[in-house]
Amino acid sequence: MSSTLENPVTGERFTFTEVTPERLAFDFALREGGKVPIPHVHATQTERFEVVSGTVRFRLGLRSVLAQPGDVVAVPPGITHAFANAGAGEARMRIEVTPALGMHAMFTEVVELAQAGRMNRRGLPRNLRDLATLAHAYADEAHAPGLTARLQRWLMAPLIRRAPTTAATSTQRLAPR
Repeated sequence: MSSTLENPVTGERFTFTEVTPERLAFDFALREGGKVPIPHVHATQTERFEVVSGTVRFRLGLRSVLAQPGDVVAVPPGITHAFANAGAGEARMRIEVTPALGMHAMFTEVVELAQAGRMNRRGLPRNLRDLATLAHAYADEAHAPGLTARLQRWLMAPLIRRAPTTAATSTQRLAPR
Protein backbone atom coordinates (compact mmCIF):
# COMPACT_ATOMS: atom_id res chain seq x y z
CA MET A 1 0.00 0.00 0.00
CA SER A 2 1.56 3.25 -1.10
CA SER A 3 -0.19 6.56 -1.63
CA THR A 4 1.27 10.05 -1.83
CA LEU A 5 0.00 13.43 -0.63
CA GLU A 6 1.70 16.72 -1.55
CA ASN A 7 1.11 19.99 0.26
CA PRO A 8 1.73 22.81 -2.25
CA VAL A 9 1.95 25.42 0.52
CA THR A 10 4.46 23.87 2.93
CA GLY A 11 6.34 21.73 0.42
CA GLU A 12 5.67 18.54 2.40
CA ARG A 13 5.31 15.24 0.54
CA PHE A 14 3.98 12.15 2.35
CA THR A 15 4.32 8.71 0.76
CA PHE A 16 2.48 6.32 3.06
CA THR A 17 3.93 2.83 3.42
CA GLU A 18 1.81 1.53 6.33
CA VAL A 19 -1.56 2.72 7.61
CA THR A 20 -2.91 0.59 10.46
CA PRO A 21 -4.46 1.51 13.80
CA GLU A 22 -1.18 0.58 15.49
CA ARG A 23 1.24 2.38 13.18
CA LEU A 24 1.44 5.05 10.52
CA ALA A 25 4.66 4.90 8.49
CA PHE A 26 5.61 7.15 5.61
CA ASP A 27 8.48 8.55 3.61
CA PHE A 28 8.50 12.30 4.04
CA ALA A 29 10.12 14.98 1.90
CA LEU A 30 10.42 18.66 2.77
CA ARG A 31 11.55 21.31 0.33
CA GLU A 32 14.45 23.63 1.08
CA GLY A 33 13.37 26.16 3.72
CA GLY A 34 10.22 24.14 4.51
CA LYS A 35 8.97 23.56 8.04
CA VAL A 36 6.08 22.29 10.11
CA PRO A 37 3.64 25.22 10.50
CA ILE A 38 3.58 25.27 14.32
CA PRO A 39 5.10 23.47 17.31
CA HIS A 40 2.72 20.79 18.54
CA VAL A 41 2.28 17.92 21.00
CA HIS A 42 1.11 14.33 20.56
CA ALA A 43 -0.41 13.33 23.91
CA THR A 44 -0.33 9.56 23.42
CA GLN A 45 1.78 8.97 20.34
CA THR A 46 5.48 8.42 19.79
CA GLU A 47 6.90 9.93 16.62
CA ARG A 48 10.15 8.55 15.20
CA PHE A 49 12.13 10.37 12.51
CA GLU A 50 15.00 8.81 10.57
CA VAL A 51 16.82 11.34 8.38
CA VAL A 52 17.56 9.83 4.97
CA SER A 53 19.00 12.90 3.24
CA GLY A 54 19.51 16.56 3.97
CA THR A 55 19.75 18.33 7.31
CA VAL A 56 16.76 18.72 9.64
CA ARG A 57 16.59 20.96 12.70
CA PHE A 58 14.30 19.61 15.40
CA ARG A 59 12.96 21.61 18.29
CA LEU A 60 12.24 19.22 21.19
CA GLY A 61 10.87 21.13 24.14
CA LEU A 62 13.57 23.75 24.83
CA ARG A 63 16.28 21.75 23.07
CA SER A 64 17.41 22.07 19.45
CA VAL A 65 18.85 19.08 17.56
CA LEU A 66 20.48 19.19 14.12
CA ALA A 67 20.01 15.79 12.46
CA GLN A 68 21.95 14.44 9.48
CA PRO A 69 21.45 11.33 7.31
CA GLY A 70 21.40 8.21 9.49
CA ASP A 71 20.34 10.10 12.63
CA VAL A 72 17.17 9.01 14.40
CA VAL A 73 15.13 11.38 16.54
CA ALA A 74 12.37 9.88 18.70
CA VAL A 75 9.76 12.17 20.22
CA PRO A 76 7.89 10.56 23.13
CA PRO A 77 4.30 11.50 23.98
CA GLY A 78 3.79 14.86 25.62
CA ILE A 79 6.89 16.61 24.20
CA THR A 80 6.40 19.86 22.28
CA HIS A 81 8.20 19.59 18.97
CA ALA A 82 8.64 21.05 15.51
CA PHE A 83 11.10 20.58 12.67
CA ALA A 84 12.43 22.37 9.61
CA ASN A 85 14.68 21.69 6.65
CA ALA A 86 17.94 23.35 7.70
CA GLY A 87 20.00 22.48 4.65
CA ALA A 88 20.28 23.07 0.94
CA GLY A 89 17.91 21.06 -1.23
CA GLU A 90 15.16 18.69 -0.22
CA ALA A 91 15.33 16.88 3.15
CA ARG A 92 13.96 13.34 3.31
CA MET A 93 12.97 11.26 6.34
CA ARG A 94 11.24 8.01 7.24
CA ILE A 95 8.62 8.75 9.88
CA GLU A 96 6.64 6.39 12.13
CA VAL A 97 3.79 7.36 14.43
CA THR A 98 2.54 4.87 17.03
CA PRO A 99 -0.32 4.45 17.60
CA ALA A 100 -1.60 5.95 14.34
CA LEU A 101 -4.95 7.27 15.63
CA GLY A 102 -6.35 9.62 12.95
CA MET A 103 -3.04 11.03 11.69
CA HIS A 104 -3.53 9.79 8.11
CA ALA A 105 -6.95 11.45 7.96
CA MET A 106 -5.53 14.64 9.49
CA PHE A 107 -2.70 14.85 6.92
CA THR A 108 -5.22 14.18 4.13
CA GLU A 109 -7.55 16.93 5.34
CA VAL A 110 -4.73 19.47 5.69
CA VAL A 111 -3.41 18.73 2.19
CA GLU A 112 -6.93 19.03 0.74
CA LEU A 113 -7.27 22.48 2.33
CA ALA A 114 -3.89 23.54 0.94
CA GLN A 115 -4.72 22.28 -2.55
CA ALA A 116 -8.01 24.22 -2.40
CA GLY A 117 -6.10 27.45 -1.62
CA ARG A 118 -7.48 27.64 1.93
CA MET A 119 -4.10 27.78 3.73
CA ASN A 120 -1.92 30.82 4.28
CA ARG A 121 1.76 30.83 3.27
CA ARG A 122 2.73 29.52 6.74
CA GLY A 123 0.57 26.43 6.20
CA LEU A 124 -2.28 27.37 8.55
CA PRO A 125 -5.96 27.66 7.58
CA ARG A 126 -6.92 31.16 6.41
CA ASN A 127 -10.38 30.76 7.88
CA LEU A 128 -10.76 30.60 11.67
CA ARG A 129 -13.57 28.06 11.34
CA ASP A 130 -11.31 25.71 9.34
CA LEU A 131 -8.60 26.05 12.00
CA ALA A 132 -11.07 25.44 14.82
CA THR A 133 -12.62 22.44 13.05
CA LEU A 134 -9.22 20.80 12.48
CA ALA A 135 -8.01 21.56 16.01
CA HIS A 136 -11.24 20.19 17.49
CA ALA A 137 -11.46 17.06 15.34
CA TYR A 138 -7.80 16.07 15.65
CA ALA A 139 -6.99 17.16 19.20
CA ASP A 140 -6.02 13.58 20.13
CA GLU A 141 -3.52 13.50 17.28
CA ALA A 142 -1.94 16.93 17.81
CA HIS A 143 -2.62 19.82 20.10
CA ALA A 144 -1.11 23.17 20.93
CA PRO A 145 1.65 23.32 23.55
CA GLY A 146 0.31 24.12 27.00
CA LEU A 147 -3.13 22.65 26.25
CA THR A 148 -4.55 19.19 26.72
CA ALA A 149 -6.56 17.61 23.91
CA ARG A 150 -9.72 18.03 25.99
CA LEU A 151 -9.04 21.73 26.67
CA GLN A 152 -8.25 22.36 22.99
CA ARG A 153 -11.61 20.80 22.00
CA TRP A 154 -13.44 22.86 24.62
CA LEU A 155 -11.80 26.09 23.41
CA MET A 156 -12.48 25.36 19.72
CA ALA A 157 -16.11 24.22 20.05
CA PRO A 158 -17.67 27.72 20.30
CA LEU A 159 -15.77 28.87 17.21
CA ILE A 160 -17.22 25.98 15.21
CA ARG A 161 -20.79 26.54 16.46
CA ARG A 162 -20.80 30.33 16.09
CA ALA A 163 -19.21 30.59 12.66
CA PRO A 164 -21.64 31.40 9.85
CA THR A 165 -22.79 28.43 7.83
CA THR A 166 -21.46 28.30 4.28
CA ALA A 167 -21.64 25.86 1.39
CA ALA A 168 -20.29 22.39 2.11
CA THR A 169 -16.53 22.38 2.53
CA SER A 170 -14.02 19.66 3.04
CA THR A 171 -13.64 20.53 6.72
CA GLN A 172 -17.35 20.19 7.37
CA ARG A 173 -16.90 16.44 6.80
CA LEU A 174 -15.03 16.30 10.08
CA ALA A 175 -17.29 15.11 12.84
CA PRO A 176 -16.43 16.72 16.20
CA ARG A 177 -15.49 14.08 18.75
